[in-house]
Amino acid sequence: QVQLVESGGGLVQAGGSLRLSCAASGSIFSINAMGWYRQAPGKQRELVATITKGGSTNYADSVKGRFTISRDNAKNTVYLQLNSLKAGDTAVYYCNAEKPQYGISYWGQGTQVTVSS
Repeated sequence: QVQLVESGGGLVQAGGSLRLSCAASGSIFSINAMGWYRQAPGKQRELVATITKGGSTNYADSVKGRFTISRDNAKNTVYLQLNSLKAGDTAVYYCNAEKPQYGISYWGQGTQVTVSS
């Protein structure tokens, strides 16, 4: 099992910044991609950004140029820097870790990000 613990969410004004962290523990061997997804009220969960163990990144078009994902493999932690926040970024943000060779996906409990306009 893998445990993912997120932190860093909160309330921020439009145009502001936040930094989310996700620390992985447990059976972390073979984790390849880690990432962030978000779910706004009444909407489906959507991808925000992912990063592989080698550092390759992928972003949703809606956050490109504003959000940055990074990863510290030594600390088993992935970060999401959120800049130029908009009201539309308000959502619960979930950390995700993948073991693709086993077809296993792990999720954190989520952290709320609220952007006031």
